[in-house]
Amino acid sequence: MRRIPLKAIPRKIGRKSELKRMRKEGWLPAEVYGKGVENLHVYISKKDFEKLPHGEAFLINLEVEGEKEPRVCILKEVQTDWTGTNPIHVDLQDLTHTAEIEAEIPVQIVGTPKGLEKGGTLELAMHTITVKAPPAKLPEVIQVDVSDLDVGDVLYVRDLPVPEGTKIMDNPDEVVVVILEPEEEQAEGEGEAAEGETSS
Repeated sequence: MRRIPLKAIPRKIGRKSELKRMRKEGWLPAEVYGKGVENLHVYISKKDFEKLPHGEAFLINLEVEGEKEPRVCILKEVQTDWTGTNPIHVDLQDLTHTAEIEAEIPVQIVGTPKGLEKGGTLELAMHTITVKAPPAKLPEVIQVDVSDLDVGDVLYVRDLPVPEGTKIMDNPDEVVVVILEPEEEQAEGEGEAAEGETSS
């Protein structure tokens, strides 16, 4: 899984005047917590925070001022103001002592199915896969090679390559990709079925 660096500076709680001043200067208050670690109050750059990607799974390498090693975190919760778009507080979960976590990983199609040359259509039924793995081994994407798929072929969850140290949590019988038959053949098949029903 992609790791994105984010810098943080320690924050003292209970000082509303300081909090107000830091927000005006472009800092966002954040809480860092996790298994086996003490809660940490920090400020992060609001500008850097708003650059974090949307719609994909990622880890944060939180570089806290005064600490030698970055903390591996995930974005847990974002509080916004009344507009619903302006972040005012962030919760980050420290995964340093977490053995495994579950995450939604995007599916990435690789190759061109040979069934497309015969008029078939690729249909992606699952856009994300749920996996469980140590934080350091979470994949950025699940690549699905569809090059050998012909018309009518189906790829199931059980057929997906599993990265080392990663477990797929979805139902193994779920359809991930299918190569649909050409529309003309489908229409002919439906027409023949309708004629058969009428004659009977």
